[in-house]
Amino acid sequence: MSGYDLARVRAEFPILRETVRGKRLAYLDNAATTQKPESVLRAMDGYYRSSNANVHRAVHELAERATGLYEGARDRIARWFKASREEIVFTRGTTEAINLVARSFLAPRLQPGDEVLLTGMEHHSNIVPWQLAGAKTVAAPVNDAGELVFEEWLKRIGPRTRLISVVHVSNSLGTVNPVEDIVREARARGIPVLVDGAQAIAHLPVDFPALGADFYVCSAHKAYGPTGFGCLVAKREHLEAMPPWHGGGDMIRTVAFEGSTWNEVPYKFEAGTPDMAGAIGFAAALDWIESAGLQAIAAHEHALLEYATPRVAAVPGLRLVGTARNKGGILSFVMQGAHPHDIGSILDQEGVAIRTGHHCTMPLMERFAVPATARASLAAYNGEDDVDQLVAALHKVVRLFG
Repeated sequence: MSGYDLARVRAEFPILRETVRGKRLAYLDNAATTQKPESVLRAMDGYYRSSNANVHRAVHELAERATGLYEGARDRIARWFKASREEIVFTRGTTEAINLVARSFLAPRLQPGDEVLLTGMEHHSNIVPWQLAGAKTVAAPVNDAGELVFEEWLKRIGPRTRLISVVHVSNSLGTVNPVEDIVREARARGIPVLVDGAQAIAHLPVDFPALGADFYVCSAHKAYGPTGFGCLVAKREHLEAMPPWHGGGDMIRTVAFEGSTWNEVPYKFEAGTPDMAGAIGFAAALDWIESAGLQAIAAHEHALLEYATPRVAAVPGLRLVGTARNKGGILSFVMQGAHPHDIGSILDQEGVAIRTGHHCTMPLMERFAVPATARASLAAYNGEDDVDQLVAALHKVVRLFG
């Protein structure tokens, strides 16, 4: 990890100076949400302190400031994905973005028996919306390492497959899926593809035009930004053809009791007062990642994962769940004689924050025959000391549960 200034990175995150149960905080719950750097906090606070006003449809100065910051954030987010600004639809996060595609893009195209092809490692938010839209969800299996069995995935593409939706990086296992290969095979068959990038954008570059997917969805809070904000990146021709799914202010062009007309994209899908601070905070978070260097962060996290994996695996009675060859910074595990919730409680007493449960991937837990796992997940500000604190706490679990 030489050349990576971990101390400088950590200094930018105020919450890391907190103590937990009288212990140094080792925050390893980043797959659930990341902490926020000072620059993001300042950007959001600055908006509320000096530019707070509703955007669009006003000529007073505060509204002009707010609109400039808000639309500037859209431009910034579009540059991150190498997309056009018209292809960026603001949402409350990944879940809402998937629901938007399910209701506005897929549902009007469905006939009884039509299918959405998924993988066995999908988050609930990439399963349930398709079912609510009326599709039959079909999942390709994962192997014992937690990798997609690509040949079996190919076999499940059929004449009733109307959409393929795949997680870029598994939130439970850390598996990085071969999304480029998936998109290539789907395009060859004329099937649209959605990629769930919630766990990817803070760790991997995403070039939306080069990837060739039809939709890419993400959340700000897993990339050092605010909660409750995210976006749908979509090919403009799809957005032009899709009907709006929410009605109200900003998504309309004209309104009359006899009928209404819709705004241009992306505003057609953004009804109501938007989350201005969320957009500003997300843009600031992407600025922070860029300033720290996405490649440098990825290399640091990979090195830390290589440091952590054998040390965690060596804990007596511990079994890693998810050992894919191409994997992000997630360590999901179970321990003999200890329920994941008990593991999490003991680790908390030692200042270590992890996530326990099914991680909104109940079908995946069933695949591995476990009710839940304990999950430690890495971010830019984690270091070997966090891993060492985790491992020491796990040895305490062994002592307590035998």
